[in-house]
Amino acid sequence: MSARIIAIMNQKGGVGKTTTSVNLAAGLAKVGRKVLVMDVDPQANLTTGLLRDKPMADKTLKGVFQGKVSLSEVIHPTDTQGLELVPSHISLAVVETELLGKIGRETVLKKAITSDIRERYDYIILDAPPSLGLFSINILAAADEVLIPIQTEFYAMDGVAQLLEVVKLVQDNLNASLKVGAVILTMYDARTKLGSQVKEQVIKAFGELVLSTAIPRNVKLAEAPSYNESIFLYAPDSQGAKAYEKVIMELLRRWGDYHE
Repeated sequence: MSARIIAIMNQKGGVGKTTTSVNLAAGLAKVGRKVLVMDVDPQANLTTGLLRDKPMADKTLKGVFQGKVSLSEVIHPTDTQGLELVPSHISLAVVETELLGKIGRETVLKKAITSDIRERYDYIILDAPPSLGLFSINILAAADEVLIPIQTEFYAMDGVAQLLEVVKLVQDNLNASLKVGAVILTMYDARTKLGSQVKEQVIKAFGELVLSTAIPRNVKLAEAPSYNESIFLYAPDSQGAKAYEKVIMELLRRWGDYHE
């Protein structure tokens, strides 16, 4: 079976995007799925969160975008069984400018994810940068669906309209089958009036796309990346781990991949 390709995207920074990418990927591997997670953000936070040793620039996605190596040559193992990583590098930022003048610049990533790679995994998770530039277009051109993490704080919906416009553009021009698959509420505090108000606002905008499980504000989720671990390795009994487990079960049901 060919892997489902999922983009985790919200161009607004600090919404729990990379935390969601890491823990969704690790959680899917934990329940027996084969997962490849790709760090398409030059900040390389996901790479730091999963790899103890930083790879050389050409052994990352930078080399793939520059045509120096194939995607299969830059796949790295992680501490989680069943989870592999294509890392990023800070120098990837320069590559976006290099690509601007090239024909086919929007589909470099799509072409790199060959059918052979898709057959190896159940899920491929793409962690997007906090911008709507060329890398994000590449991600959307390659993905089957987009998961949007939205922080339950003031101005939560800022930028979401622009993201949906870009999704529509990509649907019309590059990837007709692309869809928004789910919205995940992050950094949720049920005790605050603001948290509840934002949750209502997001549900009003997205309806059934919003997952019923919200990710709570949790110190263990914030600490885990500094130990190069997912929440399931760092603090498996934490509220953050339990919430991501529920999110994964919800998503597997939606995808028709849930087995008791």
